[in-house]
Amino acid sequence: MPADLFAERFGVRPATAFGMSVGGATGLAMLVQAARLVQTGTARHVLVVAGENRASGQSRQTSTAVLAQVGHADYEVPLGGTVPAYYALLASRYLWSHGLSPDGLAALPVQMRRHAGRKQGAQFQKPITVEDVLASRPVAEPLRLLDCCPVSDGGAAFVVSAAPTSDRSLTIAGTGQAHRHQHLSALDPADTGAARAARGALAEAGLGWDDITVYGIYDSFSITVALLLEELGLVPEGRAGAYASAGAFEIDGRYPMNTHGGLLSYGHCGVGGGMAHVAEVAAQLRHERGASQVASCHAGYVHADGGVLSAHVGVVLRRGGGP
Repeated sequence: MPADLFAERFGVRPATAFGMSVGGATGLAMLVQAARLVQTGTARHVLVVAGENRASGQSRQTSTAVLAQVGHADYEVPLGGTVPAYYALLASRYLWSHGLSPDGLAALPVQMRRHAGRKQGAQFQKPITVEDVLASRPVAEPLRLLDCCPVSDGGAAFVVSAAPTSDRSLTIAGTGQAHRHQHLSALDPADTGAARAARGALAEAGLGWDDITVYGIYDSFSITVALLLEELGLVPEGRAGAYASAGAFEIDGRYPMNTHGGLLSYGHCGVGGGMAHVAEVAAQLRHERGASQVASCHAGYVHADGGVLSAHVGVVLRRGGGP
């Protein structure tokens, strides 16, 4: 009962309190539900909060075993599957399908680390190279240590209100979701649901990709962000790594993305880790990122993925007040 536990510990007495569970997409799903509550008049203000002490609160063995339960109880978990192993299967298929060598994904964690080096509080800030990624120890071939997000402590929170509360308020302009499967063995690689969620969010906002100026895309692994970018249609299939090498996701690139370092370098504390993408996009839209500010930033898109590309939630944020 996380919502009731939070209320008790923080001394608040909400009229309504509940938790949600769609893996890494949970934070954005809560944000969507909060927007619906204020839009329908059910609530004036909704606090969306999540935090976990995954790094300090449980052993590596326990964390691995718990997270592995995202796998199918009959067909995947008994075979020794882990979350990195599930994504490694996707990475193997991706590299083979596009005729890429193992370095085909390595530029993505390098880019995230470059962003993290300019973000106070990021878990990892030391610059890395493609060679560093390839030389890091194997976790689940072809994924290596630097292809994988760390296990972190942390949290995040937002207040969603029916009306602007300050000149820093932003508008949730559009949301979209798609839940096509849970288990890897049921995944349709041509339609995981990512594009469906994005289309819904953009349509509700009345915007297209050309209107978006900053991005927060879920990056639990290098293969995660590559597959999402390509299914969303932002880059051609098989080219996410090449686009990263060319600077497309830099602050001054075509698609400024995860300018805090993302899950791969800023850190991943579970639900709060995905919510950090929202916090960073919000900071960009408020023009509060100083030397790391994206120029002419007025609309942002955040995409979260839960499970093994299982649950997808997309949210469009815009400058200016509103729910």
